[in-house]
Amino acid sequence: MKKLTEGEIQAALAGLHGWKFQDGKLHREYVFPSFTFAFGFMATAATAIEKMDHHPEWSNVYNRVTVDLVTHSADGVTQRDVLLATLLEGIAAKLQ
Repeated sequence: MKKLTEGEIQAALAGLHGWKFQDGKLHREYVFPSFTFAFGFMATAATAIEKMDHHPEWSNVYNRVTVDLVTHSADGVTQRDVLLATLLEGIAAKLQ
């Protein structure tokens, strides 16, 4: 996978509500109505993430899930990160 340029990243972010480019990664914090919804988001996403074989750096505290996406083998953000962010947006939209 080819590392995206900053211009390509900014163009991708235009279509990803709430995401930003921070510390060399795509970054987003989701806020859900409760812990159950936050955990449900992670559990639902896990199956799709495993199929993609592209795993996020993420954490959960109560009703919040913080996600950072980067392709370590490319030493930066790639199209795989953009695709995963898009997938996560679709799942989150059903739970928020």
